[in-house]
Amino acid sequence: MTNFKEVIERKGTRSVKWDFADKLFKNEDILPMWVADMDFQVPDAVTTALQNRVSHGIFGYTLPDEDVKNTITSWVKNHYDYEIEKDWIFYSPGVVPSLHMLVQALSEIGDNVLIQTPVYPPFYSVIKNHGRHIIKNELTFDGERYDIDFEDFEQKIKDNNVTLFILCSPHNPVGRVWTEDELKKMADICLKYDVTILSDEIHADLVLGNNKHFSIASLSEDIDDATVTCYSPTKTFNLAGLQASYVVAKDKDKRKRLERQFHGQGINMLNTLGLTALEAAYKDGEQWLIDLREILAENVAYVRDRLHKETDTIKVIEPEGTYLLWLDCRKLGLEHEELKTFMQNEAKVGMNDGASFGEEGKGFMRMNIAAPKETIEAGVERLIQAVNKREA
Repeated sequence: MTNFKEVIERKGTRSVKWDFADKLFKNEDILPMWVADMDFQVPDAVTTALQNRVSHGIFGYTLPDEDVKNTITSWVKNHYDYEIEKDWIFYSPGVVPSLHMLVQALSEIGDNVLIQTPVYPPFYSVIKNHGRHIIKNELTFDGERYDIDFEDFEQKIKDNNVTLFILCSPHNPVGRVWTEDELKKMADICLKYDVTILSDEIHADLVLGNNKHFSIASLSEDIDDATVTCYSPTKTFNLAGLQASYVVAKDKDKRKRLERQFHGQGINMLNTLGLTALEAAYKDGEQWLIDLREILAENVAYVRDRLHKETDTIKVIEPEGTYLLWLDCRKLGLEHEELKTFMQNEAKVGMNDGASFGEEGKGFMRMNIAAPKETIEAGVERLIQAVNKREA
């Protein structure tokens, strides 16, 4: 059984989060709370399955069989209330590689692609790197919560002849879990203007409280036909280094395009251990996920309450999902580079700076709270001490 309180040494494992943090943040005393992987061990079932597979000693080409496909379709149905068929599934090493291939397969050079900012940085590169153009539907923010400007959403699509919309659901970094009504409104607009929806749902299992994740493709047959969805167990079960994800597409024409693109890039299977971990996690990781959500909720409350009680300068934007806190640091009155320097050199907490998610993220920082309480306490203490020292 996983001990979510145990602090496990990760330095020396070639961990991007820990071993490369001092170079990125230019500070050897930095506490890494940035890139989206967890400081928790995976479910015991995953470790056991991997150990058993490794003991076999042969790691040749490996294809998902009917058992794996059944495991995936069951997970998607049971957790997202979305019934998919086995031949709708395409395999990929990750959601970001999938998005690169999907943009190429389902749009043309020069096309306009809509995103909702501030948003996960690779959304920008998967558009720009392939000769497409970014159109922004900026999320509205009232100081407490982010919402969708539906009037702007439709106007941007209409005025720019948008062909693709990349949806982040749940949203990284602002932590929104879109409601069924919000998703339906966006989808209906996309149907009206014949816009294909690429839905990144990698955080789908990481919902908090009473929030519920809806896969946008599940809302109607027409929306399903217009949508291609990216899923992965890697964020859910901390398997990012094993590189296992999959894409779901119902529409036959889209599947033909994806097949050409994926096979053209030589992508048609998962690596042996990634496949093993995916199956074990989906089959036997349910209780671990339930326990994880409880820990994440506790960590959110701890960070929120301490910052609220001990400083009004940094504000937690209440997350509905993900394990990433979006921190409003604008009261510090610092410019973008100054804020980064303050966090790196004074607070000594390594976080993702808000500007990396777009201009709309300036003045914000993103904190990863998927770590043992001891780590969270240390990070919050550093923040509070640095802020109080600055304001003394």
